[in-house]
Amino acid sequence: MAYNEQLEKRIQSAWEVFPAAVREHLQPKKMFGGIAFLYKGKMTVGIVKDELAVRVVQARMDEILKHPAVRPMDFTKRPMKEFIYVSSRGFETEEALQNWMELGLEHAKTKVD
Repeated sequence: MAYNEQLEKRIQSAWEVFPAAVREHLQPKKMFGGIAFLYKGKMTVGIVKDELAVRVVQARMDEILKHPAVRPMDFTKRPMKEFIYVSSRGFETEEALQNWMELGLEHAKTKVD
């Protein structure tokens, strides 16, 4: 299953503004038929086809699901806990993309730090 390689390049570039302490612990990994970016082994964001997959701390899920470009990640045909999909209209700007990446990083840090 192919994924959006242009989005992958945008994400890789966007990580450059994050502190070196974060970047040194990032690793891309093939997941969900696409690619995911792991922080200390925990998923932050990924790409499934043309959508962004993001891990979200449970306490913020209700708020985040109200965003018009967001829906629960239903890769397994039912919503997955603490995962969302973001359609392309939700990350049209680099600022928006970085906001999703920060959200995913927030989730990963709760699991490892």
